[in-house]
Amino acid sequence: MTTYKVGYFVGSLSSTSVNRALAEALIRLAPEELEFAEIPIGNLPLYSPDYDADYPPEAVALKDAIHRSQAILFVTPEYNRSIPGALKNAIDWASRPWGQNAFDHIPAAVIGASIGQIGTALAQQALRGVLSFCNARQMTAPEAYIQFNDTLFPGDGQVADESTKAFLAGYMTEFRDHIVRVLTVLPREGLSAAPR
Repeated sequence: MTTYKVGYFVGSLSSTSVNRALAEALIRLAPEELEFAEIPIGNLPLYSPDYDADYPPEAVALKDAIHRSQAILFVTPEYNRSIPGALKNAIDWASRPWGQNAFDHIPAAVIGASIGQIGTALAQQALRGVLSFCNARQMTAPEAYIQFNDTLFPGDGQVADESTKAFLAGYMTEFRDHIVRVLTVLPREGLSAAPR
Protein backbone atom coordinates (compact mmCIF):
# COMPACT_ATOMS: atom_id res chain seq x y z
CA MET A 1 0.00 0.00 0.00
CA THR A 2 1.34 3.42 -0.98
CA THR A 3 1.32 6.05 1.77
CA TYR A 4 0.88 9.73 0.93
CA LYS A 5 2.26 12.46 3.17
CA VAL A 6 -0.32 15.21 3.69
CA GLY A 7 0.62 18.50 5.29
CA TYR A 8 -2.31 20.36 6.76
CA PHE A 9 -2.92 23.96 7.76
CA VAL A 10 -5.37 25.01 10.46
CA GLY A 11 -6.14 28.62 9.57
CA SER A 12 -7.05 29.68 13.10
CA LEU A 13 -4.54 30.52 15.84
CA SER A 14 -7.20 30.13 18.54
CA SER A 15 -6.56 27.62 21.31
CA THR A 16 -10.24 26.67 21.07
CA SER A 17 -10.41 26.55 17.26
CA VAL A 18 -13.41 24.70 15.86
CA ASN A 19 -11.36 24.12 12.72
CA ARG A 20 -8.73 22.27 14.72
CA ALA A 21 -11.55 20.03 15.98
CA LEU A 22 -12.67 19.56 12.37
CA ALA A 23 -9.10 18.70 11.32
CA GLU A 24 -8.91 16.07 14.07
CA ALA A 25 -12.14 14.53 12.83
CA LEU A 26 -10.95 14.53 9.21
CA ILE A 27 -7.71 12.80 10.15
CA ARG A 28 -9.60 10.15 12.09
CA LEU A 29 -11.95 9.53 9.15
CA ALA A 30 -9.30 9.61 6.40
CA PRO A 31 -8.22 6.53 4.44
CA GLU A 32 -5.26 4.77 6.02
CA GLU A 33 -3.04 5.61 3.05
CA LEU A 34 -2.94 9.26 4.17
CA GLU A 35 -0.33 10.26 6.75
CA PHE A 36 -0.84 13.71 8.28
CA ALA A 37 1.51 16.35 9.69
CA GLU A 38 0.37 19.80 10.77
CA ILE A 39 2.27 22.73 9.31
CA PRO A 40 2.25 25.42 12.02
CA ILE A 41 1.73 29.07 11.09
CA GLY A 42 1.55 30.92 14.41
CA ASN A 43 5.23 31.77 14.74
CA LEU A 44 5.75 33.40 11.35
CA PRO A 45 6.64 37.09 11.17
CA LEU A 46 4.67 39.19 8.71
CA TYR A 47 5.89 38.60 5.19
CA SER A 48 7.86 41.34 3.43
CA PRO A 49 9.86 41.18 0.19
CA ASP A 50 12.75 42.51 2.28
CA TYR A 51 13.21 38.92 3.51
CA ASP A 52 13.41 37.35 0.05
CA ALA A 53 17.20 37.23 -0.02
CA ASP A 54 17.45 35.75 3.49
CA TYR A 55 14.41 33.91 4.81
CA PRO A 56 14.05 33.67 8.61
CA PRO A 57 14.19 30.17 10.17
CA GLU A 58 10.42 30.00 10.73
CA ALA A 59 9.73 30.60 7.04
CA VAL A 60 12.42 28.14 5.96
CA ALA A 61 10.79 25.51 8.20
CA LEU A 62 7.40 26.28 6.64
CA LYS A 63 8.67 25.79 3.10
CA ASP A 64 10.58 22.66 4.09
CA ALA A 65 7.40 21.17 5.57
CA ILE A 66 5.48 21.84 2.36
CA HIS A 67 8.25 20.36 0.23
CA ARG A 68 8.19 17.21 2.37
CA SER A 69 4.43 16.89 1.73
CA GLN A 70 2.81 15.24 -1.25
CA ALA A 71 -0.46 17.09 -0.73
CA ILE A 72 -1.89 19.91 1.36
CA LEU A 73 -5.19 20.15 3.24
CA PHE A 74 -6.42 23.60 4.26
CA VAL A 75 -8.88 23.72 7.17
CA THR A 76 -9.89 27.33 7.60
CA PRO A 77 -12.32 29.54 9.49
CA GLU A 78 -13.94 32.62 7.97
CA TYR A 79 -12.90 36.04 9.24
CA ASN A 80 -14.78 39.05 7.85
CA ARG A 81 -15.94 37.09 4.80
CA SER A 82 -12.40 35.97 3.93
CA ILE A 83 -9.48 33.90 5.22
CA PRO A 84 -7.61 34.74 8.43
CA GLY A 85 -4.56 36.97 8.10
CA ALA A 86 -2.29 34.34 9.64
CA LEU A 87 -3.17 31.84 6.90
CA LYS A 88 -2.73 34.39 4.11
CA ASN A 89 0.63 35.36 5.63
CA ALA A 90 1.75 31.71 5.60
CA ILE A 91 0.72 31.34 1.96
CA ASP A 92 2.64 34.50 1.08
CA TRP A 93 5.78 33.13 2.74
CA ALA A 94 5.40 29.74 1.06
CA SER A 95 4.87 31.16 -2.42
CA ARG A 96 7.84 33.55 -2.38
CA PRO A 97 10.43 34.59 -3.48
CA TRP A 98 9.18 34.80 -7.04
CA GLY A 99 9.95 31.56 -8.85
CA GLN A 100 10.19 29.51 -5.62
CA ASN A 101 6.50 28.82 -5.02
CA ALA A 102 6.18 25.78 -2.74
CA PHE A 103 2.55 25.21 -3.79
CA ASP A 104 3.28 24.79 -7.50
CA HIS A 105 1.38 21.72 -8.79
CA ILE A 106 0.71 20.35 -5.29
CA PRO A 107 -2.59 18.49 -4.80
CA ALA A 108 -4.71 20.53 -2.39
CA ALA A 109 -8.14 20.53 -0.76
CA VAL A 110 -10.05 23.23 1.11
CA ILE A 111 -12.59 22.76 3.88
CA GLY A 112 -13.77 24.75 6.88
CA ALA A 113 -16.22 25.04 9.74
CA SER A 114 -17.97 27.89 11.49
CA ILE A 115 -20.87 28.26 13.87
CA GLY A 116 -22.71 30.24 11.18
CA GLN A 117 -24.94 28.69 8.53
CA ILE A 118 -22.72 29.52 5.56
CA GLY A 119 -19.96 27.33 7.03
CA THR A 120 -16.95 29.30 5.66
CA ALA A 121 -18.23 29.35 2.07
CA LEU A 122 -16.86 32.84 1.39
CA ALA A 123 -13.52 32.14 3.08
CA GLN A 124 -13.12 29.03 0.97
CA GLN A 125 -13.92 30.97 -2.18
CA ALA A 126 -11.28 33.56 -1.28
CA LEU A 127 -8.74 30.85 -0.50
CA ARG A 128 -9.42 29.05 -3.77
CA GLY A 129 -8.61 32.24 -5.67
CA VAL A 130 -5.27 32.54 -3.88
CA LEU A 131 -4.43 28.88 -4.45
CA SER A 132 -5.31 29.17 -8.13
CA PHE A 133 -2.72 31.92 -8.49
CA CYS A 134 -0.24 29.70 -6.61
CA ASN A 135 -0.90 26.94 -9.18
CA ALA A 136 -2.04 24.39 -6.60
CA ARG A 137 -4.03 21.50 -8.10
CA GLN A 138 -7.26 21.90 -6.18
CA MET A 139 -9.93 19.31 -5.54
CA THR A 140 -13.05 21.13 -6.75
CA ALA A 141 -15.66 18.63 -5.52
CA PRO A 142 -17.12 17.73 -3.19
CA GLU A 143 -17.36 21.13 -1.56
CA ALA A 144 -17.67 21.04 2.24
CA TYR A 145 -19.07 23.91 4.31
CA ILE A 146 -19.48 22.64 7.85
CA GLN A 147 -21.73 24.28 10.46
CA PHE A 148 -20.03 23.46 13.74
CA ASN A 149 -21.52 22.79 17.15
CA ASP A 150 -20.25 20.95 20.22
CA THR A 151 -22.96 18.30 19.99
CA LEU A 152 -21.96 17.35 16.45
CA PHE A 153 -18.21 17.43 17.27
CA PRO A 154 -17.93 16.37 20.94
CA GLY A 155 -14.12 16.25 20.90
CA ASP A 156 -11.21 13.88 20.37
CA GLY A 157 -11.89 13.70 16.63
CA GLN A 158 -15.36 12.23 17.14
CA VAL A 159 -18.38 13.05 14.95
CA ALA A 160 -21.71 12.33 16.62
CA ASP A 161 -23.99 12.50 13.58
CA GLU A 162 -23.72 9.50 11.26
CA SER A 163 -24.65 11.39 8.09
CA THR A 164 -22.04 14.07 8.77
CA LYS A 165 -19.49 11.39 9.61
CA ALA A 166 -20.20 9.60 6.34
CA PHE A 167 -19.98 12.84 4.38
CA LEU A 168 -16.61 13.77 5.90
CA ALA A 169 -15.27 10.25 5.36
CA GLY A 170 -16.37 10.47 1.73
CA TYR A 171 -14.69 13.86 1.41
CA MET A 172 -11.40 12.43 2.63
CA THR A 173 -11.71 9.43 0.31
CA GLU A 174 -12.22 11.81 -2.60
CA PHE A 175 -9.16 13.76 -1.43
CA ARG A 176 -7.10 10.56 -1.44
CA ASP A 177 -8.28 9.81 -4.97
CA HIS A 178 -7.49 13.37 -6.06
CA ILE A 179 -3.96 13.06 -4.66
CA VAL A 180 -3.41 9.81 -6.57
CA ARG A 181 -4.68 11.32 -9.83
CA VAL A 182 -2.55 14.46 -9.57
CA LEU A 183 0.61 12.67 -8.51
CA THR A 184 0.22 10.18 -11.34
CA VAL A 185 0.50 13.04 -13.82
CA LEU A 186 2.64 15.44 -11.79
CA PRO A 187 4.84 13.43 -9.40
CA ARG A 188 6.51 15.41 -6.65
CA GLU A 189 10.16 14.58 -7.10
CA GLY A 190 12.73 14.67 -4.32
CA LEU A 191 10.60 15.35 -1.25
CA SER A 192 13.24 17.14 0.78
CA ALA A 193 14.43 20.56 1.78
CA ALA A 194 12.95 23.53 -0.03
CA PRO A 195 14.95 25.87 -2.23
CA ARG A 196 15.65 29.11 -0.41
